Amino acid sequence: MSKDIDLPELGFMALARYSWRQLTSMRTALILLMLMGIAAIPGSLVPQRITNQIAVRELFKTNPDLARWYDRFYLFDVYGSPWFSAIYILLFISLIGCVLPRSVEHYKAMRAQPPTTPKNLNRLSHHQELALSGDGLERAEIWFKQNRFRVRIEDGSISAEKGYLRETGNLLFHLSLILILVGVSFGSLFGMRGEAIVNVGERFINVPTSFDTLSFGKLKNENALNPFQIKVDRFEAKYNPKTNAPEDYTAWVTVRDSGKTSKKVMKVNGPLTFGDTRVYLQANGYSPVVTVRDALQNVVFQGPVPFLPQDGNLRSIGSIKVPDTSPQLGFVSSFVPTNARTTDQGAVSIFPELLDPKLLFSIWEGDLGLDSGIPQSVYKIDTTEMKQIALGSVKPGETYSYEGGSIKLETVVPWINLQIVEDPGKSYALLGGIVAILGLLSSLYGRRRRIWVRRTQEGVEIAGLAKNSAPGLEIELQKLIKHITGEK
Repeated sequence: MSKDIDLPELGFMALARYSWRQLTSMRTALILLMLMGIAAIPGSLVPQRITNQIAVRELFKTNPDLARWYDRFYLFDVYGSPWFSAIYILLFISLIGCVLPRSVEHYKAMRAQPPTTPKNLNRLSHHQELALSGDGLERAEIWFKQNRFRVRIEDGSISAEKGYLRETGNLLFHLSLILILVGVSFGSLFGMRGEAIVNVGERFINVPTSFDTLSFGKLKNENALNPFQIKVDRFEAKYNPKTNAPEDYTAWVTVRDSGKTSKKVMKVNGPLTFGDTRVYLQANGYSPVVTVRDALQNVVFQGPVPFLPQDGNLRSIGSIKVPDTSPQLGFVSSFVPTNARTTDQGAVSIFPELLDPKLLFSIWEGDLGLDSGIPQSVYKIDTTEMKQIALGSVKPGETYSYEGGSIKLETVVPWINLQIVEDPGKSYALLGGIVAILGLLSSLYGRRRRIWVRRTQEGVEIAGLAKNSAPGLEIELQKLIKHITGEK
């Protein structure tokens, strides 16, 4: 009859050590890395509050039940959610706990002498015995040092080792992942990112109210913005006349920073730099300059209105909102820089430059909803509670009159979209990426091998051992033998 065996329970310290070993294993690190990739997928499929608040609000309006469940699981803020942060932090700890001890052990192994020569070399692969008249051991030592082997000489034998670059590259690759994680975390904590549309002739001031979109890192606020100004003096876009594809964008700007004013030129790949902040020229479009008058010919709206491009020929949509009338007016508009008409699409643009510009619009009156407190797009008008009163179009210099007023297209000015980025961790991430590539190449092409040479009565005996049966050992042994025997 068998007796039950009582197993002792694990104490707190033993359980903690076991949990730490499991967390810092390479298998756990790979699982966490895969989980982080899977966890990032909803951030690409579901609109995020930090980048597209309007899309999030629209989802709450069209499908409130689904939106509430999304919000409950932080799907509108994936990268700041507790579950994504938990995976990120665990991966960070796992990599550190896994790689750093291995790096220390690898460093000690690189500093240590090669292992002593085995007693029975004939049991190893590529074993050979050579009959020599001279001292083959001395010749072997010279060859090993010429080929950067680590050498250990004792008791009439040489133990040589080479190929730690493979393991070094493997460790560098994993250490670089830690550096990339550090860079990403620095960017999310202390970085900022924003965009602003600036018309030619206007000025951008680096304050929160000048941005169209703006997001800060967890530990950064609006008080830390660099105080600089950018005035757009001129913008020029060149397009291929055959394909309509853009060939070059250039913006001439006046910059004021730290009390000094200077002229600069911006290109798509030539950003402006203000300390840790970079300003990129990202996109361009057109802003029709309009004047709206009421029935008494009083100006109720005047100025440029940015329109949003819809295709490569810069056919654009926009809205002109006139809240200072009773009732309020809204112009649901489209703009074409080079006007043409088609039977199925109506007005289209056939070239991105201002060759034959035209503004088309439908005029609505009613409540624009600007006082509702709900954010809305500057390019669209909700006409649900409004009434259409007219439909028309104008070219630069023309005026369209309707019952209750008129609208005139004064001119058209280009606008550029500035992307303002401050990412203090990008240099760490870039360095980590470079180190990762170098480490991966080293681990792929490095070969670990050991060669032993022992003096015998007839000459020497030679044997070698390659880790994981890596190729190339036999060729290296042949070179060693030729050197020892003096063959050419």
